[in-house]
Amino acid sequence: MTTATFLTNHLLIAMPSLVDPYFSHSVTYICEHNENGAIGIVINRPLDINLIEVFKQMDIESTNANADTFPVLCGGPLHPERGFVLHTPGGNWRSTLEMSSEISVTTSRDILQAIAQNLGPSNVVVSLGYASWVAGQLEKEIVSNMWLVCPATPDILFNTPLPDRWDAAVRALGIDINNLSSSIGHA
Repeated sequence: MTTATFLTNHLLIAMPSLVDPYFSHSVTYICEHNENGAIGIVINRPLDINLIEVFKQMDIESTNANADTFPVLCGGPLHPERGFVLHTPGGNWRSTLEMSSEISVTTSRDILQAIAQNLGPSNVVVSLGYASWVAGQLEKEIVSNMWLVCPATPDILFNTPLPDRWDAAVRALGIDINNLSSSIGHA
């Protein structure tokens, strides 16, 4: 009998050798991983828009003074019209999944309305789009040395500046990335 290990609430850290334009030096938060595949949100790729532009597109009135400088991230190449909010728990939103006692993800409009009025969660990451993998694909990519994996932490998600998230996630593993090889082998 084998026991599957799933990576929900983990970070995928792109290996330096991964050159895909969406995922080079990316850090991806895994929202769901099971026998059917995985879904994740890239947490370190800002788009050329900020939160106030999202509010305007959605016809949401805003009194949030930070919205015009708050970055919106490219969560991945799929469905860039779909929004995701990673956040610390709290609030009663229509469509929220609690990933851990410290991290939730919400996809409903009501959380954006609350953020626009300074009534949202204290820590948020807003993204458009997501990444997904079919059954077995992510596991094969990890075995092929495309990704490193570490548990997600609120500190990396909410407190680490976007350009520093890849380095912070690598440091969380306790390894020196310069000592890693892009070659794979089997003992």
